[in-house]
Amino acid sequence: MSLFDLSLDELHAYRSESTEPEDFDAFWDKTLEQAREHELDARFEPVDTGLSTVEVYDVTFAGFDGHPVKGWLRLPAGAAEPLPLVVEFIGYGGGRGLPHENLLWASTGRAHFTMDTRGQGSAWGAGGGTADPVGAAPAYPGFMTRGIDAPENYYYRRVFTDAVRAVEAARAHPLTDATRTVALGASQGGGITLAVGGLVPDLVAVAPDVPFLCDFPRATTLTDRHPYREIGLFLKTHRGRSAEVRRTLSYFDGVHFAARGRAPALFSAALEDQTCPPSTVFAAFNAWAQEDKAIEVYDFNDHEGGGPFHEAHQVRWLRSYA
Repeated sequence: MSLFDLSLDELHAYRSESTEPEDFDAFWDKTLEQAREHELDARFEPVDTGLSTVEVYDVTFAGFDGHPVKGWLRLPAGAAEPLPLVVEFIGYGGGRGLPHENLLWASTGRAHFTMDTRGQGSAWGAGGGTADPVGAAPAYPGFMTRGIDAPENYYYRRVFTDAVRAVEAARAHPLTDATRTVALGASQGGGITLAVGGLVPDLVAVAPDVPFLCDFPRATTLTDRHPYREIGLFLKTHRGRSAEVRRTLSYFDGVHFAARGRAPALFSAALEDQTCPPSTVFAAFNAWAQEDKAIEVYDFNDHEGGGPFHEAHQVRWLRSYA
């Protein structure tokens, strides 16, 4: 696919037309307050992986409504003092995988926590282990329209709450340094990172890579690629519900979380990305409130973005923060 979105100059100037709800902060304050009525109950069980350089813990903690959420905590073997903490969120359809996978961040000498995404983990990778026990109104297959009838019911209300609690759970381990916590992830994981960046005020850095869940008004009308297309197909059947759906999505738009971002940020965008169009990524980047921010642009890449090249850039960039 050749370039299909705005020019690079236009991208740097672009601002989303997504309308922020007047009660956005009150909605999320109440949501997190209700979640914290449940004990975090973070449990760390050591896993025998056969690895000699990394120690892995099978983690369970209480997420939205106290539901059990899984994760992995990976530590450099023999760590004796609290370490900088990287909390990572996963792309759409993936799960936390197996304990011996994803060793990059622990190999840099940091603690690395990977959150499983409730109800997902069956589309790629080595699977997940977290159920989503909440029912929902009729929805298009996938996750984008589950509970889309109201913000209180929407699937990503549960996921974003889980993510905030995941940061709290990871910080509860004695070998993690809560004062040096980073959030990062790619695609859906990048969208979750933006939410965490707006809801957790004391992160030292965030790195949303080709983030999903940004600038819904443009994304849902610009690209016909899934997962955004799930929303269009839902509305194709449920005619006349566009305003209701736009209202729900406005509470979960990465652009509005970005406006509350306080940490230094490293974004990435790919100019041939039809899954997360570059204008939607730049909408969040341009809204990010912290002035210490940068965006890497991969001009001939689709949704794979910078891949391992961007990981190397993240490793170098993060040295300044954690």
